Amino acid sequence: MNAFGDDIEERDRNARSEEENLINNIQDKNPSVHTEGINGEIKQSSIRSLRDLIEQVTGKNIHSSATDGDAGLAENIPYPFLAIVGQEEMKLALLLALINPAMGGVLLIGPRGTGKTTAVRGLLNLLPLVPRSLCRYGCLPEDIETQGIDGVCPDCAKKYGEGKPLAVMDQARLVEIPLNARLEDVIGGIDERAAIHQRLVLQRGILAQADRNVLYVDEVNMLSDDIINALLDAAAQGSYTVRRGPISATYRSRFILIGSMNPEEGSLRPQIQDRFGLRVIVRGLSKENERLEAYRRVQAYLTNPRRVFLQYQAETELARQEIQTAREILPSVELPNDVARWGLRLVEKLGIDSMRAEITLFEAARAYAAADGRSEVLIEDLKQVAPMSLRLRRSVFMENYLDQQEKEQSELNEILHRLD
Repeated sequence: MNAFGDDIEERDRNARSEEENLINNIQDKNPSVHTEGINGEIKQSSIRSLRDLIEQVTGKNIHSSATDGDAGLAENIPYPFLAIVGQEEMKLALLLALINPAMGGVLLIGPRGTGKTTAVRGLLNLLPLVPRSLCRYGCLPEDIETQGIDGVCPDCAKKYGEGKPLAVMDQARLVEIPLNARLEDVIGGIDERAAIHQRLVLQRGILAQADRNVLYVDEVNMLSDDIINALLDAAAQGSYTVRRGPISATYRSRFILIGSMNPEEGSLRPQIQDRFGLRVIVRGLSKENERLEAYRRVQAYLTNPRRVFLQYQAETELARQEIQTAREILPSVELPNDVARWGLRLVEKLGIDSMRAEITLFEAARAYAAADGRSEVLIEDLKQVAPMSLRLRRSVFMENYLDQQEKEQSELNEILHRLD
């Protein structure tokens, strides 16, 4: 090998050695998990649940030095979710959404520069394992559990009888709808490469690619009406149909919906807002030391993304395992009647009409209990998730409209009574 090749090989060995040393240092320092406060004070603690992990790692400091250089890598290294300073409600809401997709997803509302998009993209390394069907029709073992053997196609029924797997476990992905997306990009359309050869073939859209994954819509209030309508239909039904000329196809679209928006740029249609389970108001950090720590972490990340990623790698993997465990516990988490009635009274006192309020409240509470390693929901769980579940669900317009209708109905009843 020539001198130039020897030089490259030597630098590669040095880079790998540096990364291995960093990983070993992290593992040596984390027999349970230790964290450092903003002032650098080291605190030893044991991790009992996902909630404990988030609370402790939030205060961890970034170690950087003046000699750190840009990693110079072209690969995507998202800012670590656990490195985000503050914003506890936002982080909790996003983690609960990963644990329980039945909750209805999350809507992040706040001004620019408050970390909404950074937090969502930081979920990339926390996404749980999900079953990926080996069948072109998307058949899964759970279809047989819920619908019987007729719930899958004949080929999968045969495979099931022979004891062959119908799916494999794979890490969920983060799928984004860009602001400039066309309707055909979102729902799918004619494959242009096949059309060149006079063949009509449908190409899957973003909604179909998001099946069993996380679908993120940044600036959701800026999307065109036709895309919003397609998104609503897919989210409500779990599938959608594309028709182009003589051919059509129905695609599965069961995803965790996460949206973000800046109210300064326009309001969100009530119809789409109602589809989001948890609603989080994201504000800027108010404490001086938190804002300074956030700057230091961002500066360290911009200087060397890989070093920051490695500093949080051990805790990130532990959090991912905790999320996976919580997902496995979730089906066994029960909601006692007395706890449910307390939640219903809360919804009633707030004057919320939509039944999605209690669905979100109860499912979020179940996810919260699962994250804490419990199999029963407590009233305290409801109190923790109630602000995220129930805010922005009342409509002044509908309240005035219904009041007006009640007055009209009373006048009508009075006239009818007089005529008798």
